[in-house]
Amino acid sequence: MTAVAPRPLQRLSFNHLVPFSHTTPAAAFADGIRLFTIAEAVGLDDGWLRTRHLQTGLGASTVYFGALSQATSRIGLGTAVTPLEFENPFRLAEDLGTADVLSGGRLQPGFSLHAPGYADAVNDLVHDAGWRVEDYGRGRVELLRSLVSGAPVREVAAYGGFGGDIDSPRVEPHSPGLASRLWYGAGSLESVTWAGEAGFQLLLGNISSTHDGGTDFAREQSLQIDAFRAAHPLGDAARVNVSRVILPLDGATPSQVAKYREYVAGRAHRVGRVHGAKTIISNDLIGTVDELVDEIRADASFQRADDYQVHLPFEFEFAEWKHLVETLATRLGPALGWTPATERGI
Repeated sequence: MTAVAPRPLQRLSFNHLVPFSHTTPAAAFADGIRLFTIAEAVGLDDGWLRTRHLQTGLGASTVYFGALSQATSRIGLGTAVTPLEFENPFRLAEDLGTADVLSGGRLQPGFSLHAPGYADAVNDLVHDAGWRVEDYGRGRVELLRSLVSGAPVREVAAYGGFGGDIDSPRVEPHSPGLASRLWYGAGSLESVTWAGEAGFQLLLGNISSTHDGGTDFAREQSLQIDAFRAAHPLGDAARVNVSRVILPLDGATPSQVAKYREYVAGRAHRVGRVHGAKTIISNDLIGTVDELVDEIRADASFQRADDYQVHLPFEFEFAEWKHLVETLATRLGPALGWTPATERGI
């Protein structure tokens, strides 16, 4: 693998599941909004939602964007990722357009593609019977992009005095620029190459595929980034966002330090081996800011990325999430050469 000069860190963000209890979801949703406002105040560039279904994590991301759009004014609002098997591209295009207009053009929607994965009886309830014949391939996200871009869906006859005066040939509302802000979540050489050829921006997480059985996560992900940019019309300028669990200990209370260390230790068994046929998982990063900077600087995938995204463990509570968000913006980011958006005049 050829060494490359580190790319400057452009955008720094967090990723939140917005977990809630069965009995008090409203309190968790309010805390999530409060966390986004804190992240905006300390200068983080974006906040991302992890869309979940049939779990006690946020499933209706675009609805939540509506609330976030009114509680914040600058921070980008993304999904990493929305699984498209649960979505009708036409209706999702309407929802995204509405949320983007409400937010003033701040959405950064990211998507993944998979076939429905529940048992057949559950799939029938969740997706209706059409899941058995519907195409869940890459044409689904390309159709969504076409609809979001304002491509015509039908012809509209001239106004004849009734009904048709509010008809439109395209999905409404149309939000100019939204189609250029779409991301694709990939994790194999084949899928990142397709994402590049299709002209999407690339989201890379902490779970990936090995192409040759190797377990060096940074190496595998670096090869994917190189393949993505080689296939993309923008070449080296094509945008890549890399995400990890990163737990800085600076400013943490003793109980938080213990909690962070216990969390990382409990997940260490996942690292350094292949799960199933091809799945590999990155290590979680924990340490002082100085230690984390050294580790990030040594990771070739980070060095090839434009943006870093930090996952907030859903097992934590608001105090820990607040500490991580604030430390990311005020200590770790600046140590990596990043400047908060509030200081960049954004």
